[in-house]
Amino acid sequence: MNDILHAAFGTEGFVLGTLVPFLFVLTVVVFVHEMGHYLVGRWCGIGVKAFSIGFGPELFGFNDSHGTRWKLCAIPLGGYVKFVGDMNATSSQPSAEDIETLTDAERKVAFHTQPIWKRAATVAAGPLFNFLLTIAVFAVLFSVYGRPVLEPTVAAVTADSPAAAAGILPGDRFVAVDGSKVETFGDVQRLVSGRAGDTITFTMLRGGKEITVTATPRLMEQQDALGNKVKVAVIGVVNNKELGQPRQITYSPVGAVGAAVEETGHIIQRTGQFLKRFVVGREDKCQLGGPVKIADMAGKAAKLGFEWLVQLVALLSVGIGILNLLPIPPLDGGHLLFYGIEAVIRRPVSERMMEMGYRAGLILVLGFMGFVFWNDLFGC
Repeated sequence: MNDILHAAFGTEGFVLGTLVPFLFVLTVVVFVHEMGHYLVGRWCGIGVKAFSIGFGPELFGFNDSHGTRWKLCAIPLGGYVKFVGDMNATSSQPSAEDIETLTDAERKVAFHTQPIWKRAATVAAGPLFNFLLTIAVFAVLFSVYGRPVLEPTVAAVTADSPAAAAGILPGDRFVAVDGSKVETFGDVQRLVSGRAGDTITFTMLRGGKEITVTATPRLMEQQDALGNKVKVAVIGVVNNKELGQPRQITYSPVGAVGAAVEETGHIIQRTGQFLKRFVVGREDKCQLGGPVKIADMAGKAAKLGFEWLVQLVALLSVGIGILNLLPIPPLDGGHLLFYGIEAVIRRPVSERMMEMGYRAGLILVLGFMGFVFWNDLFGC
């Protein structure tokens, strides 16, 4: 019995070792996302009926002075803000009959009676706050720990690699990748890692002169910092301490914020690049995971230290922000798409068209959720 309890509740067990870190990561990301909707909605004068972390039966909650019900629910896989006039958790357009049931006071503060810009600002605030969370996390980490970097110099070239075929030699220094200037070896890895099968132009410094070569990265299975097996594109060059000259970049508070904004932009760009390549079948499906994979990563990150867990929060927050901006109802991007159409045609999208859009979007969202669950449990 003691062994079973230790396996479940010990620091290496499922509850403290995996479940608690997973709930911490997911709750922080969801809370910040929904708080974005809530704060901007309130700023726009929209009434809020409920702020929920999780779905399903309420575990506990309270009403604030504005009449908003703040609650924690049993299924911790998301959350929602329910505005006045919402007939469901997705804030989809209510029917004319539903709007008629509102009192005059409720119509004044109802979400769907507000100008387009207020509705759009409230919806966009969720993903925006996710990005701001990521920037805040990186800014703090860069301020406290700095950032280790290596010079973009080639110490060795792997035999029969794309780099070897391109004529890259030990001692060469990367200057640019497809026209983008690089300053560190990490810059080179970032610009190459998501482009397997693409022909990339490299500007190299050799013997004081710049030369141009082309190479096509290929996928290689590696272990990331958390011990997960991932497939990344490489060209087959190696760095070392002698030529890499490792150093630690330190930042002032303002400099840390600037570096955090830049790093967040890089992550958004790489995520968008991955999604576009994934749609056309150029990425490994096993790189996408759902709650089971996130829980596993959270457990591994927690074992490495709190700063690793916070980094996972930052990365997951960006991913949630980007996914929510996809133009698919009932995601935030789907709402923004309808508001954009409404602004162009100067009238709301018809209830029939909106209903068809939400049904199709819901099928896509549920299909995607099923896909990542399958990946988690059976596919990879």
